[in-house]
Amino acid sequence: MYEAIVALPLIGAIIAGLISLAGARNRFPGEDPPPPHDDHAAPLLAESHPRAAPSPHEAHAATGVAHTEEHATEPPAAGSRAAELITTTLLVISCVLSWYAFYDVGIAGHEARVRLFSFISYADLHSDWALRIDALTAVMLVVVTTVSSLVHLYSIGYMADDPYRPRFFSYLSFFTFAMLMLVTSDNLVQMFFGWEGVGLASYLLIGFWYYKPEANAAAIKAFVVNRVGDFGFSLGIFAVFALTGAVDFDTIFAQAPSLVGKSFHFLSFNVDVLATVCLLLFMGAMGKSAQFLLHTWLPDAMEGPTPVSALIHAATMVTAGVFMVARLSPLFSLSPGASAFVTFIGATTAMFAATVGLVQNDIKRIIAYSTCSQLGYMFVAMGVGAYSVGMFHLFTHAFFKALLFLCSGSVIIAMHHEQDIRRMGGLWRKLPFTYATMLIGTLALTGFPFTAGYFSKDAIIESADVSANAMAGYGFVMTLVAAALTAFYSWRLIFKTFHGEPHDRAHYEAAHESPLVMLVPLGFLAIGSLAAGWPVLSLFTGHGADVFFHAALNLGTADRLYAAEEKLPLLLALSPTIMMIGGFLVAWYFYMRRPDLPEELARQQHLLYEFLLNKWYFDEIYDFLLVRPTMWLGRLLWKEGDGFIIDGFGPDGVSTRVLDVTRNVIRLQTGYLYHYAFAMLIGVAAFVTWFMFTGVHG
Repeated sequence: MYEAIVALPLIGAIIAGLISLAGARNRFPGEDPPPPHDDHAAPLLAESHPRAAPSPHEAHAATGVAHTEEHATEPPAAGSRAAELITTTLLVISCVLSWYAFYDVGIAGHEARVRLFSFISYADLHSDWALRIDALTAVMLVVVTTVSSLVHLYSIGYMADDPYRPRFFSYLSFFTFAMLMLVTSDNLVQMFFGWEGVGLASYLLIGFWYYKPEANAAAIKAFVVNRVGDFGFSLGIFAVFALTGAVDFDTIFAQAPSLVGKSFHFLSFNVDVLATVCLLLFMGAMGKSAQFLLHTWLPDAMEGPTPVSALIHAATMVTAGVFMVARLSPLFSLSPGASAFVTFIGATTAMFAATVGLVQNDIKRIIAYSTCSQLGYMFVAMGVGAYSVGMFHLFTHAFFKALLFLCSGSVIIAMHHEQDIRRMGGLWRKLPFTYATMLIGTLALTGFPFTAGYFSKDAIIESADVSANAMAGYGFVMTLVAAALTAFYSWRLIFKTFHGEPHDRAHYEAAHESPLVMLVPLGFLAIGSLAAGWPVLSLFTGHGADVFFHAALNLGTADRLYAAEEKLPLLLALSPTIMMIGGFLVAWYFYMRRPDLPEELARQQHLLYEFLLNKWYFDEIYDFLLVRPTMWLGRLLWKEGDGFIIDGFGPDGVSTRVLDVTRNVIRLQTGYLYHYAFAMLIGVAAFVTWFMFTGVHG
């Protein structure tokens, strides 16, 4: 069964990929298909650029998906419908099996380790390709396959007029396979394979519309920034192997206590070995989960199709870092210094992303920064030792964040690829179902009582308050303030998108609800956003977590945290809800009662507004400190080092000198007799002169 869960998405990816290749060859026999012309592609795919969006009369009446006459001349690849149905069906089967595994492993306690084959066996390095099935894996299987299957179904409608649908669905299924390999890994080498696999899939999906320069730039940025984190992750793996002689988790965890207190000498400092290993591993999590300093790729990744945002950058790939820290909790729990750093980075990310989300105007970027902030919450939980609580928020967040992204896609389609919320308004009348489901997602995100987010987010804030971690107080304050900011920007999005008067009357009049194939996933995710909290609360928090997770997580300090949370003063326990209500009231006053006030405030606080609007100028700082010097150095090595020195004094220089010599020699061969006679006369005169001065006599 477990093999099928992992293999089915791979089979779907291969079949869809073959269909895509066959369709391309049939369309362009004997040559690779050329990229679509920008004039044809821009109207269909200009999600991030409203000016390139098609006019209302170009919208396809049946599906609501943008459709132009130019694009109509390019029919979809043969087998597109088959690729959609095959990949979606296989993902649904994998999803059903995953829910059964969640019950069988988490509830019934039937953990398993399925060895498939020997992967690496060289000297002291031995690594099997095996599936580690425990409660932690079961949670991730449910998250990945549920969201992925619903995104596949949603994409059938969203990508209805794209001629390259088989390629898109192949990428989606390949991503799901790579993520499943990551979460079922039994050792660090296998985890790294899945880790890099989701990175590759992310690059392919972000840059799916490769003829858009913005999409290409975003894909490259995501790939490069993740390489920075992955470099640290790989060093961490090397360090673990050097210290323990193994890469499988069981051996590493068994030897972890022996590493406590060990240090090494570096630059006149004694550095803790275990803290260094944990920080190197966490560096990988910072890149993959878009944490502070390595976060810049996540908002730009919204250049990909909206289903990609929902699948990769809301519910699955970005949570890989959280899962990795949870899986390695026996290591992190033994290093208070590394745990404090994890808490600091998570809390800073939660606050930073929330402040930037306050003023963004692109509907998808607002939700992207919300994702970044919520990931910060999860790492705060991991840092303070509440690993099961962090996984609980990962579980609930998957439902309501995927819901918000897919709802935003429905809005974008209805508004003919308009993404600026300042040009929307009044859409609740045109999109009642989308509005209702997005309202549910917003309530869950902001922590409204008895929604899924209410239980998991409040548990993180309470855990930070009672933890003895050195940065726990900082984490508590940052996450508490971020809760108010989250409520503000979430309701700002709702009010400006669905309420008030329409700002683009032409698009508003033509707007209508998305097709059923896109609405069904919204309904399921809305149910999850409401019901994924209380029914499973006892599995992730309290003493029930010991039974559910068993040995899958390190829960050494859990009992103390749970006991302290039960004794929290009422005001502290209610503080997240109070902050949520405050954020809602301010947003309501700003955008419903006094809509002129935000613009006036932005004028009065112009520097602060520009600072937040430009995302704390991180892109500009990195461009100045890293990108430009690197480009300058690269250009110098290319032009001066390679071009002038190596080529100039090497092969190009030698060949040039030979050409110069032959060119001058050729000039001597004029073909005129008097030139040759004159040259002979000069030669005779030279010899006579030489003989005279050297005293040589015949």
